[in-house]
Amino acid sequence: MGGSVNNAFAFLVETLFSLYLAALLLRVLLEAVGADYYNPISQVLLKVTEPLVGPLSRVVPRFGRFNTAAVIWMLVLQALAVFLVLTLNGYSLPVPELLVVSVLRLIRLLLTMYLVLILAEVILSWVGGGLRHPIIPLIYQLTRPVLAPIRRVLPSLGGLDLSPLVALIGIQFLMILIGLR
Repeated sequence: MGGSVNNAFAFLVETLFSLYLAALLLRVLLEAVGADYYNPISQVLLKVTEPLVGPLSRVVPRFGRFNTAAVIWMLVLQALAVFLVLTLNGYSLPVPELLVVSVLRLIRLLLTMYLVLILAEVILSWVGGGLRHPIIPLIYQLTRPVLAPIRRVLPSLGGLDLSPLVALIGIQFLMILIGLR
């Protein structure tokens, strides 16, 4: 009985932290690519993450479009989530290992997010011609830095864009190579 209660709370902690970490990561990515600040989705992400990021961003400098304060919070929250889940299951890690695990989990979150974003762009290219949802331009803005270099290298195949396929294979390769899968 105790194991299932611990598993339930570990699931809850993992899920809640992952959702907030995803919001922080999207904020970092949207700012990095210079996405539309006035998009309603961007505004929601800013409002959700500003209570943590705002005060720290007054102290920690930005690097160009890179929001360092949000990245620091991502690392802290991911480390806290890993610590809580391990503690609920009766385990512990030394701080350096906890930080390594946290960084690897954040890399996995980034790669997984790009997998989803690229798949969403592919699906939108098939069916989304007339859709006017505010998330659609953000998806294209977020995937452009990944797909544009591939599109420059790949030859044109008469309207067939293979850059998402190449990107998805590359992301999966990285996940396997780093041991995140």
